[in-house]
Amino acid sequence: MKRFLPVLIFSIFYAATLHAQTAAMGPVEKKLTDSLCSCITHLDQNKLHTKKEATDAFMDCFTKQSDLLVEVAEEKKLDMTNNAAMHDLGVEIAKNLMNEKCAGFMQLAVKMAQKGDAGSSPTIEGRFKRIENKGFNYIIVADDDNQEKSFLWLQQFSGSENFMKDPESLAGKRLRIDWKEIEVYLPDARGYYKVKEITGITIL
Repeated sequence: MKRFLPVLIFSIFYAATLHAQTAAMGPVEKKLTDSLCSCITHLDQNKLHTKKEATDAFMDCFTKQSDLLVEVAEEKKLDMTNNAAMHDLGVEIAKNLMNEKCAGFMQLAVKMAQKGDAGSSPTIEGRFKRIENKGFNYIIVADDDNQEKSFLWLQQFSGSENFMKDPESLAGKRLRIDWKEIEVYLPDARGYYKVKEITGITIL
C-alpha cells in the first residue's frame, strides 16, 4: 500500500485543479468514493493548518480504505505495480470526489495545495485579550510574558467563525495563531507597513 500511495496522492493533487467529468463509477469505486468522503468530512479541519497536516490526514483516510482500493483495482482490472495505472486511478478518484460534491475534500485539497514547507508558517500562543477595530479588526493576545501582540484579521481564516458572534466569551482563552507577514497601506499612518495577517487560529 505505501509503495503506491505517493503516486496516488500526487495524482489527486493534480486532479483537484481539473474540472473534467469522469466515467460512471462501478459499485466498488462508488463505495470507495463515499467512504473517503465520509472520512474526510469527519476531519476537524480547524486543526489542520499546514500542507503536511492536511496531507497526513488525507493519507490516513486513504490508508483506512486500502482493502477497498485493492478491490477497485481488481474491478478495473488494473495492475497495482504499474505507476501509470495508479496515477490514472488517483486522478479518477479525485474527480469522483469533486463530481460527488464532497465539500470536505475541496477544503482539504486547498490546504494540501499550499506552497511552502509545513513549518514555514510562523505560530504564536497566547491568551485572548480583545478585538480592536482600526479600520480592520485586530486580534490582541498576551504572550507568556504578558506582552500584547496584535494580529490583523484581513480575511476569512480557519477558526474565524469562533470570533464572529461572541468574542467576549473567549476572553482569557489560550490560542494558537498561525500568521504571515504582509505589507499593507494604512490610511491613518499614510504609509505602507508590515503587519501580521492571521491565517488560522486554534483554541487550545
